[in-house]
Amino acid sequence: MSSPTKPEPTCLIMSLPDEVVVDIIARVSTRFHPSISAVCRRFRSLVTSPELYKARRSLSGCNEHCLYVILQSFGENSETRVYNLRRKPDGGHRLVLVSSLPAMPHEASFVVDGSRIHVFGGFSLYDRSERNALSIDCRYHTVQPLPTMPKRMIGTPLAHVMDGKIYVFGYTNYYNKVTAVFNTLTQTWEPEMTKPRIELRHVLNGPDGYVNSIVYDGTKETKWETEWMLKFNKWKSVCVIDDVFYSYDCLYNKLKAYDTKLRCWSEVKGVKTLLPTNKSLVWWPRVVNYGGSLLFLYQKRICRIEEHWCAEIALERRQDGEIWGKVEWSDVVIVGDFCLIESLVATF
Repeated sequence: MSSPTKPEPTCLIMSLPDEVVVDIIARVSTRFHPSISAVCRRFRSLVTSPELYKARRSLSGCNEHCLYVILQSFGENSETRVYNLRRKPDGGHRLVLVSSLPAMPHEASFVVDGSRIHVFGGFSLYDRSERNALSIDCRYHTVQPLPTMPKRMIGTPLAHVMDGKIYVFGYTNYYNKVTAVFNTLTQTWEPEMTKPRIELRHVLNGPDGYVNSIVYDGTKETKWETEWMLKFNKWKSVCVIDDVFYSYDCLYNKLKAYDTKLRCWSEVKGVKTLLPTNKSLVWWPRVVNYGGSLLFLYQKRICRIEEHWCAEIALERRQDGEIWGKVEWSDVVIVGDFCLIESLVATF
């Protein structure tokens, strides 16, 4: 006589109402959210819901920082896609494709403002107008179109956020330089401001809105000034932490700091073991402010394999004025033939 078949146990969590499940997920580290999303469609919807964001904020009571990296793949079907940094269950880190976001325009400019990443300019295979304007909501990984840019800008424009406005610098042709101003509060473009005879390079998101060879001081009625110590630099990427600029010096293979008050450069101590011994192997270096720590991203080619590394460095200014760094972690976050376009930290 055969034994009766035992009924399969039911998953109790599936019978719980959504608000209870959201409260449970809100207490779980975000590194496990991709695994939770893979369980079922219901969980995937809850993980990206506004209710979960509100629940996490009410529980933590503090801001959360998340790194987003824009990578362009090479080859016939080249695409520019958005990835974000995730912590693996084993404690390591990796870059994960944000699959809910579409491919981004080529040669666009990316700038972060709180929990949103704004995208200006660039072109796609189906739209070469170069007047694109998009907004990515990093809380829910959704994208919304913004009003079209007032002027077509050739090449990659430069963008900088200050006092609720985004200043987009660019050229309408090879000689005419313009600045378009987007008001994030009203979600409208203000009349463009044209400033001839200014040199446009990299935007440095620092105090008073430093721009590589230009300084825009919002307290001086749109007066433009030159920061002489930054004018002839060779920095590919610069970030600002506590009024100090940080950048990786590719020529001398050093992490450098620029004090805006003393107007002098110095070397960040204690990170030599992190920096590669052969600087010629380092491509696309980037530094970014990660909630007061510094993230250093770079690419290495080893035996024809492209490795993209990321390291978190805690910074400390000692009594003698020297700045020291402590490497919290350093991991290969993605492997593949990519070009690192931009790195941004969104704050939730």
